[in-house]
Amino acid sequence: MSQRKTRDEASIKIACVQMAPVVGHKDDNVRRSLGMIEEAAGNGARLIVLPELCNSGYVFETRDEAFALAEKVPDGPTCRAWSEVASKHGLHIVAGINERDGEALYNSSVVIGPHGHVGTFRKVHLWNEENLFFEPGNLGFPVFKTPIGRIGTFICYDGWFPESYRLCALQGADIVCIPTNWVPIPGQDKDREAMANILVMAAAHSNSVFVAAADRVGTERGQPFVGQSLITSYTGWPIGGPASADKEEIIYAEANLADARRKRNWNEYNQVLRDRRSDVYNEMLGSDVSPGWY
Repeated sequence: MSQRKTRDEASIKIACVQMAPVVGHKDDNVRRSLGMIEEAAGNGARLIVLPELCNSGYVFETRDEAFALAEKVPDGPTCRAWSEVASKHGLHIVAGINERDGEALYNSSVVIGPHGHVGTFRKVHLWNEENLFFEPGNLGFPVFKTPIGRIGTFICYDGWFPESYRLCALQGADIVCIPTNWVPIPGQDKDREAMANILVMAAAHSNSVFVAAADRVGTERGQPFVGQSLITSYTGWPIGGPASADKEEIIYAEANLADARRKRNWNEYNQVLRDRRSDVYNEMLGSDVSPGWY
């Protein structure tokens, strides 16, 4: 294998779609998501991330409304539509969806590849009134092995918990894709980046993983969202975005996902996952996934 082929083996273009879904307008939301996916694919993206609950909207008024906007995964119309466009363009898509499983609702993220549904994540840490509508996720933090790399995913408030990133990293994730609906944080300085951006950058650095976070914009039933979608390198530094705080747009980044593992050693002595002292804090934090991707 030539040196150049080794260096470029996992090079892809990543896109985060920042859009403003409208609660209750599922058909229009999906149609607009498909248009932005087509645009991103036309610009060379092979991995595309969409916001949280981007098919249904977010601020539900009643349980009846939330259930009416939900659908099965992967057999519902939204997943079928995303699967068709993924097949057409050879894409991997990570997107937030309102999932119904029997009589339970989940705030979910689906991973879809050129051959259809790859896997599902269900939001583990529910935020605010999500607790009125959704069940806490019961699928853990899976990492999906794909031809473009190992993809971890979780949703919004999950990113406030270091364990979310660490569990993905310990299972070998090259990139963590985050469908999200970030809201304003108390005390936010209007001249500083969103707190969510700071958390993403720090987590990418401390776990040596790429992160692609696609946020929504707009105000829905009085709830504002902050935008600022972001793509970071495994170093923690931004390589795409942050996007604006208030506009629909698509941000892009070129990345060799293999660098998340190839360049994980910070120096001759230190590597962030290998240096964990589980003998000191394992009892406090609980058992982790068995190491194996160091």
